Amino acid sequence: MNAALETLMLAFSAEDGLAVPGRALFIGAEPDAALKEWPEVIGWQPLKPRAAAWERAGFLRSDALPAGKWPVVLVLPGKSRDEALFWFAQARDRLEPGGKLVVAMPNTAGAGRFEKELSKATGNIASLQKHKCRAFHATEDDSWNETIFDEWRALGELRQIADTDFTVEAGIFSSDHIDPGSQLLADHLPAHLRGTVADLGAGWGFLSDAVLRRCPGIAQLDLFEADARALACARTNLSGHPREIAYHWHDVTTGLPGSYDAIVMNPPFHTGQATDVDLGRAFLKVAAASLNRGGKLLLVANRQLPYEAALETSGLVWRKIAENKVYKLLFAERR
Repeated sequence: MNAALETLMLAFSAEDGLAVPGRALFIGAEPDAALKEWPEVIGWQPLKPRAAAWERAGFLRSDALPAGKWPVVLVLPGKSRDEALFWFAQARDRLEPGGKLVVAMPNTAGAGRFEKELSKATGNIASLQKHKCRAFHATEDDSWNETIFDEWRALGELRQIADTDFTVEAGIFSSDHIDPGSQLLADHLPAHLRGTVADLGAGWGFLSDAVLRRCPGIAQLDLFEADARALACARTNLSGHPREIAYHWHDVTTGLPGSYDAIVMNPPFHTGQATDVDLGRAFLKVAAASLNRGGKLLLVANRQLPYEAALETSGLVWRKIAENKVYKLLFAERR
């Protein structure tokens, strides 16, 4: 259970808490049993596993952040400062006059700091603390500082990685620099990859761009990415490549729809703020099952992550191509 979500719902269940609204918008939506008692709630969630969980629970979901006005807007932001403040501004834009903006965050994600930030824009703010998280809310009363909200709206604008042509957005992985692990893999890519290739956890497309530039024998490249915002950036970043490219908003851990001659990846190993080695192992298992005979898997990982055993368990023959103080490159093959 998401502790921040539990704390968010406490704001409505406490004895002197907020009243359940007739309609609500949930930015960063995650399902909770208590929401089933609400008359109407619509959710927006850019991360595929959480969006799928929201839909499985029977809630209405919007692919894009919907336009309109609501009496209550709930916000469960991620750990990025710019993302959180941009989401506050998006929530503000969707509030009815007199509406309530309600946020919950873990203390480890800076909940207290973000409460102070919101207070600067809204004035009076109420909060509660539980489960090492904080829920805080403000009521729109025509006194909010729109200059601050304008600054926060600008944080969500597309931007470029310094000294590159790559387009990124606040809140996605590696949104202010090229990930050094991905760069290491790009520097060691063999030029002979060909046929159908997949990039798992493709992000905003850096590795895919490197593969397409390095390997002329690739006939088709499929990108699989769980963050819809990153995938949209990848579409922009790869738009100049002439070869066939497919973009999949997809949770890799559920398996892939096809098989491949080669797979490249910098697998994630965090769920929220917590390290999750099993997430990386799940990526490896799916990749191994999706390789054609003779297919190659090329991955980069932090040195301490125990992926070699997972490769062997999956029936792949592997070798370490390179490593530095932080990362290692493992190339494997299905024979």
